[in-house]
Amino acid sequence: MPGVLSASNLSVVDGPLTSENAALLRPSDPTLPIEELRQRYNQDGYLFLKQVLPRDDVLQTRRDYFEYLAPTGVLKDGSDPVDGIFNPTKSLADYPGIGAGHVDGNGRPGGPSADMFVDRAIEAHQKDWYTKNLVHHPALYDFVAKFTGWGNDTLTFKRTLLRNNIPGSKPIGVHYDQIFLRHGEPTSVTAWVPIGDIKLNGGGLIYLEDGDPVGLKIEEEFTTKAKQAGLTEEEARSAFNSNMMSTGLLSEAPAQFAKENGRRWLVSAYEAGDVVLHKPHTIHASTINNDQDNVIRLATDLRFCDSSKPYDKRWMNTYRFNDGV
Repeated sequence: MPGVLSASNLSVVDGPLTSENAALLRPSDPTLPIEELRQRYNQDGYLFLKQVLPRDDVLQTRRDYFEYLAPTGVLKDGSDPVDGIFNPTKSLADYPGIGAGHVDGNGRPGGPSADMFVDRAIEAHQKDWYTKNLVHHPALYDFVAKFTGWGNDTLTFKRTLLRNNIPGSKPIGVHYDQIFLRHGEPTSVTAWVPIGDIKLNGGGLIYLEDGDPVGLKIEEEFTTKAKQAGLTEEEARSAFNSNMMSTGLLSEAPAQFAKENGRRWLVSAYEAGDVVLHKPHTIHASTINNDQDNVIRLATDLRFCDSSKPYDKRWMNTYRFNDGV
């Protein structure tokens, strides 16, 4: 493993990830006994499931997505849309990513030259080939319903984050999801779904080793600071209150953050069909997409909750810019 990491050109914004500050995620077979899977989830703060979704279904969504974005010129001329190869003659500035950490307050990224690309990336969130064929895929829903024990009370949030990550573009900073789900109890489950294969250095999600307790401690500190600052309950719930970065992130420097907390980042390559479930306070980020073949990283964040308990109703609206979430 040390050789694999050191030779992978794996990096975050503030430096490389090697065997000194990174290790591999633990994969899990979804057919393992459910109690064993729950134990792993509670112990690690995540559950890296191999091939819980049909690979062909995931790749069909990837094809549909890039066929929809192809008119923007994002793809290499003559390439197959399902491969998602970035056009090397284009400027990164015209193809900005969306989601946490790219723009303060979840605003619209990019300038006028990026309008068509950004518009289509947002519109994709409402296309049937995404919402029906992936977001509400029965294989994932049924697994989550059984795994959590929520059964028929399992609710899929309508707000999802379908993110593209062009090679060399800005990755997602350090955060945990409860920062953005403050209007409900911390009981939700996030499913991070890679839409296509992602090489080890291709911009995939990374998890802070034993990061759930770190997130819980930070949350307690945020709450204490908010009370001391005299914030109202509503202000304290905001992901963008005065005690946090304006993006809601914990840090833009993953390597330094891990060092300060005495932990490593856990990394992996991913395959279409894989899913990672993680807890509300599990700290994660992503690497820089250094894919040598110029493959665009495409993935989505899906979230589930127990509808019989209080949950953040803001997440029942489709993703849009400046929605305050």
